[in-house]
Amino acid sequence: MHNTQLSLIVCTYMRPVAICTLLDSVQLQSTYPDEILIIDGSTDDKTEDRFRESKYKNLSYFKVPPEHRGLTKQRNYGIDLVGDTIEIVCFLDDDIVLETTYFEEILKTYQVYPDALGVGGYIVNEVSWKKVNEPFTPAINQFYFDGYVRSDGSRYVLRKKLGLDANRPPGYLPTFSHGRSISFLPPSGKIYPVEQLMGGVASYKIAALKSQKFSEYFEGYGLYEDADYTLRLSKKGPLYINTNAQLHHYHDPGGRPNHFKYGKMVIRNGWYIWRSKYPKPTLEQRFLWNLTAYVLTLVRLSNSLRGNDKKAAFSESLGRIVGWLSLIFNKPKHI
Repeated sequence: MHNTQLSLIVCTYMRPVAICTLLDSVQLQSTYPDEILIIDGSTDDKTEDRFRESKYKNLSYFKVPPEHRGLTKQRNYGIDLVGDTIEIVCFLDDDIVLETTYFEEILKTYQVYPDALGVGGYIVNEVSWKKVNEPFTPAINQFYFDGYVRSDGSRYVLRKKLGLDANRPPGYLPTFSHGRSISFLPPSGKIYPVEQLMGGVASYKIAALKSQKFSEYFEGYGLYEDADYTLRLSKKGPLYINTNAQLHHYHDPGGRPNHFKYGKMVIRNGWYIWRSKYPKPTLEQRFLWNLTAYVLTLVRLSNSLRGNDKKAAFSESLGRIVGWLSLIFNKPKHI
């Protein structure tokens, strides 16, 4: 795939400054996209104003109508606009900054694994890892994987003590859900097989995107839409994370839901993901899912007493509780 045609789709909402920072880092890439599609769901014109006369090569800007706003809808909208010669489509969140070889490393992965349907990038600025000599036995407040160790947060320490830690590798969903994300893969320089990718740092073969669209169950902010999409896609073919395809994620506060809505989505969307992957869980798996959700809600609620942002933690905790109770009377419907 030496001359593979590459498209970059950036779905954005109310972040005109952040998206320009991303595109400035795209300009410095060793492999430059053959097309860049900006899919803007903003309710104002500030982003459009920046791209009316774009300085960025190969860029096309699209302001979506109101009925196509929302992350998954905007992604599906962008897929329909991809050029006929494109083979690989990269999606990036608008608050990302790339290392200069990001696209080069993504394309290398498809060369090494030509059967791959999707390849994810690796965020380097969120976790501090330490390489250790083996054999190594981690402390209870540490997580060890493939020769590297990192700190484990209080929620994972508590889960370990209660026997509720994930029993599958990072990037794989346990039968009771509540797994460890790909952020628990170390910066080893290796390529790891997974069944989940983070949607804001992912790429896919265009054939896969054409055959399977993003679920529009995930309205607006779209929490866990990436898990839903890639868990479904992994049933059709392999997915990989290339830890050399590196980038920085800066979590711009613009365009995010309020904390109560976020907490509600954590529970309801998390249940949706779990039951999509495992539609007929056993009684034990149901018990473990609910117990883990209960423990994580208690941990978040405790942050409202001694955390840095007590009001946000309390609001999110209420959202989790309401979302949890809503599952009794109004479970998510699968689309």
